[in-house]
Amino acid sequence: MKPFGKSYQEVFRASTEDPEGFWLAAAGGIDWDVVPSRALDASRAPFYRWFPDGELNVCHNALDRHVDAGHGERAALVYDSPVTGAQRTYSYAELRDQVAVFAGVLAGLGVGRGDRVVVYMPMVPEAVVAMLACARIGAVHSVVFGGFAANELAVRIDDAAPKVVVSASCGIEGARVVPYKPLLDRAVELAAHRPDACVVLQRPQCEAELGERDVDWAAAVAGAEPVGCVSVAATDPLYVLYTSGTTGKPKGVVRDCGGYAVALRWTMEAVYDVGPGEVMFTASDVGWVVGHSYIVYGPLLAGATTVLYEGKPVGTPDAGQFWRVAQEYGVKTLFTAPTAFRAIKKVDPEGELARRYDLGALRYLFLAGERLDPETYHWAGQLLGIPVVDHWWQTETGWPIVADPVGIEQVPLKAGSPTLPLPGWDVRVLGADGKPVAAGVEGSIVVKLPMPPGALPTLWNDDERFVSSYLSAYDGFYLTGDGGYVDEDGYVFVMGRTDDVINVAGHRLSTGGMEEVLASHPDVAECAVIGVADSLKGQVPRGFVVLKESKEGDERDPAVVAAELVRLVRDRIGAVASLKDVAVVAALPKTRSGKILRRTMRGIADGLDEPVPSTVDDPAVLDALRPVLTSRPADD
Repeated sequence: MKPFGKSYQEVFRASTEDPEGFWLAAAGGIDWDVVPSRALDASRAPFYRWFPDGELNVCHNALDRHVDAGHGERAALVYDSPVTGAQRTYSYAELRDQVAVFAGVLAGLGVGRGDRVVVYMPMVPEAVVAMLACARIGAVHSVVFGGFAANELAVRIDDAAPKVVVSASCGIEGARVVPYKPLLDRAVELAAHRPDACVVLQRPQCEAELGERDVDWAAAVAGAEPVGCVSVAATDPLYVLYTSGTTGKPKGVVRDCGGYAVALRWTMEAVYDVGPGEVMFTASDVGWVVGHSYIVYGPLLAGATTVLYEGKPVGTPDAGQFWRVAQEYGVKTLFTAPTAFRAIKKVDPEGELARRYDLGALRYLFLAGERLDPETYHWAGQLLGIPVVDHWWQTETGWPIVADPVGIEQVPLKAGSPTLPLPGWDVRVLGADGKPVAAGVEGSIVVKLPMPPGALPTLWNDDERFVSSYLSAYDGFYLTGDGGYVDEDGYVFVMGRTDDVINVAGHRLSTGGMEEVLASHPDVAECAVIGVADSLKGQVPRGFVVLKESKEGDERDPAVVAAELVRLVRDRIGAVASLKDVAVVAALPKTRSGKILRRTMRGIADGLDEPVPSTVDDPAVLDALRPVLTSRPADD
């Protein structure tokens, strides 16, 4: 039985007609030290604050309250690492105890309420322990993705000014061991701010030599005493998460304690249909917002079991790892990026590996992080026979803006759409003049202020940049930076970042729409379309595709496939698209989180001297693509 007992429309209407009453009711799902008497403080708009007079501790809500309620033996965290062969399950009581002791380590190093701690770690349980330990003592954690190089780590250390950095001796990328300690040492050397200490977890794959500032994790834990939870204001920051791909001074997205806890606890039931004792497998990284919200905080706030997976969907030992994990742990809800499924589909297009496993417990597949092309949507749905839920949100929002709210009511799905605005989100599409556009007409996707609990209240130490970056384009609205449209049924279609709309001879065209056409071709596994400068038309689109792996004897001529793709775009979109160049390539350059580096590709194609992001997964892929990007088709 669904926990809400109402239709989506009824719940959505309640959130818009009486948002304060709606979110105060949702706050009942959280334990409070001081129960809030009101939901929203708008006295300093646009710097809205939720539950301004409430006090709580997020770690208590994620761990202690479940133990106190008699569920200490329930599985809280499952660690599964095919790259090391390690597997371990932590009960709520075990995880609570480890967090309490490591909180004692941090307190012993002088970390207290409001102090910052940078966490620079691979996908190991200790990363979760460090995050929750900060929350336990009221410190503010800032997790930096382990794929970032020393310079990016240094600028984040300077901005967050942490008292302590928590790291590990190494990470593991596929078959490659990546030493973290030299990167950490170099970052501290580059940074103007000096942390008091660096706690280092030694991993057997590559132990690090420790220096004067360094503290060995195991030794520190052995000598520490557990500490209790510190009550903090609902408006106090829980963490600062820097947006990926930034240059210069990074943007630190602030997440508050009360609003975030309430929103995530609510979404676990309403959006993901996951409750106490049920298993959620979010295949992401704790360094990204998805990992913060739905590997760590969301599932634990709900009393569910969360899977922490160290590895990739295709690799050790095969492309069936997601299916193995789903079978072994009885996963109900799987959440990952479309890129992961495209990678699986590329090497196993018939889904033979999936059929080797018992996936009877799997009820939902959620995909987010980039546009879900209809081809992958249909492939996954036909293979698994379950709802494939495309949903859309951002680092800044902390939880989904648009989704199929399966925990309230499963609504009909439409390929290419992340479905409907969730309760709390007033989504509009505006034209360049700031006025609403008609149904089906593309424009800028915005959210009417105030945004619901859990969304960023500001940027770290930079209120002015918060306003200029997100609130200045359209008065009274948050600018998402994504373009798209809403159809006549209210379904939102996100076509990509607004800078992915190109102007071809005066015609504004979405590269996302062209990618959708390319992805529909039966031989295409992955694709990207970018707009490049053109002296005649201003910009022209260029397509890049990776073909599915063929069985021996079934190989197709890449030139023939490219010609078919050009015709397909002309037939579906029209000659106005001017897509005459489709290159068949071995691989597309991506970040370690699986996003295609379209902006970097554009810069190379346009001859700009832009630095290669340190988050690139495999620099060799980008190097191999450079000659193709810098060449110009003969008929240009």
